[in-house]
Amino acid sequence: MHAPANIEAEQALLGAVLFDNAAYERLSDKLKAQHFYEPFHQRLFQAMEDHIRKGQLAEPIVLMERFKADPAFQELGGLRYLADLVDRAPPAANAADYERLVYDLALRRDLIRIGGEMANAAQSDPDHTARDQIEAAEQSLYTLAETGQSSTGFITFAESLQGAVEMAAEAFGRDGGLAGLSTGLIDLDKMLGGLHGSDLVILAGRPSMGKTALATNIAFSVAKNYAYDIQPDGSKKTSNGGVVAFFSLEMSAEQLSMRILADASGVPSDLLRKGEINASEFGRVRDAALEIQESPLFIDATGGLSISKLAARARRLKRQTGLDLIVVDYLQLITGGEGSKTDNRVQEVSMITQGLKALAKELDVPVLALSQLSRQVENREDKRPQLSDLRESGSIEQDADMVMFVYREAYYLGRAEPRENTPEHLAWQEDLDKIQHVAEVIIGKQRHGPIGTVKLHFNSNLTKFDNLAREGRFEQR
Repeated sequence: MHAPANIEAEQALLGAVLFDNAAYERLSDKLKAQHFYEPFHQRLFQAMEDHIRKGQLAEPIVLMERFKADPAFQELGGLRYLADLVDRAPPAANAADYERLVYDLALRRDLIRIGGEMANAAQSDPDHTARDQIEAAEQSLYTLAETGQSSTGFITFAESLQGAVEMAAEAFGRDGGLAGLSTGLIDLDKMLGGLHGSDLVILAGRPSMGKTALATNIAFSVAKNYAYDIQPDGSKKTSNGGVVAFFSLEMSAEQLSMRILADASGVPSDLLRKGEINASEFGRVRDAALEIQESPLFIDATGGLSISKLAARARRLKRQTGLDLIVVDYLQLITGGEGSKTDNRVQEVSMITQGLKALAKELDVPVLALSQLSRQVENREDKRPQLSDLRESGSIEQDADMVMFVYREAYYLGRAEPRENTPEHLAWQEDLDKIQHVAEVIIGKQRHGPIGTVKLHFNSNLTKFDNLAREGRFEQR
């Protein structure tokens, strides 16, 4: 059985662009040289693309110089072959039709190959379970659906450079704004430049420091501000905020939603839970619920989720709805999966962080993963966390692009209350009042920027982080 291909369609497409370079502008960004079946056509299209992108003419005489030493070029007829392509070129207006045909056939060839690999693995790979094989096949099909090629392999420096220039252009277009997703917190955004696609961001802290609260605030802010533009092909391109997948392995979806509802309505979540609210507060809760219910925040509260299942669900969401941010609460609750039983917890956590980093790169979204800190923090005089406090820390620190710690001094000071009606108690109360609502986000590692500390306002009743009011900043609410 022959692989599906149409050499005549490839020749017509190449001829149309050779005859009139303006026809190249009619082609979509998804067509790449590797989508051509004939190897020489791949090299010819790449050469034409290089010339046109540099503002140079791509025509037979110019291109002939590039292929003088190419055996396939001589075999096909040399300059005569290029001239024939131009002579038989269809009108430039038809170039897009030929492109669709060439692209579709390339996808079909990849589908046949992936199908063959699936059949072969199902018959002769006893080391991997059927579930593992389904997830591997899903990954291959997802990559094919998203990028039009079954695996990226090497890309040229020119292609990667184009991506970097586009990112800089987007930031420039926002008048010096963020290149990444906004967290909704001004000082944190300033320090991070937003959350960037393909980055693994670790947010760590001791229990009760507010890790989940901060992650929830960021996730809700991103989802609440979601806006998109419709592309010419009918697809949506996020223009602000984003679609969020929140994997809550510790709290239920209802508990998480209660926190978000408290944040949006300004009514404390413990009062909401107990029902200790008046008619006016209930009205605020109802209005807030109506306002935020359409936010694209998807919660998966499955406990003990494996890294492979988490990746498969994220892929599915991106394919069906879109996806701009993944939040995982928290890293130590993810399992390695059936095929990775190991007594070495450090090794398993290493596999999980590598899996999260790979997922961030594959889907080109930031992954914000929460992590526990070891108890050794409690034994120190200064309880501000540092990189060595990360539990099973080696792999987490190594794989993360950014590590942030949440620290609230008021938590520790509140537990060191002296005896009442003493001078010490008065001094303690004054100190506590000063720091009661101040939280620190300590950036301990950042691949693309500086490390340092950002101070935020923390409202314990609403479990909400906000910008810290300070001199020189007057924000309208």
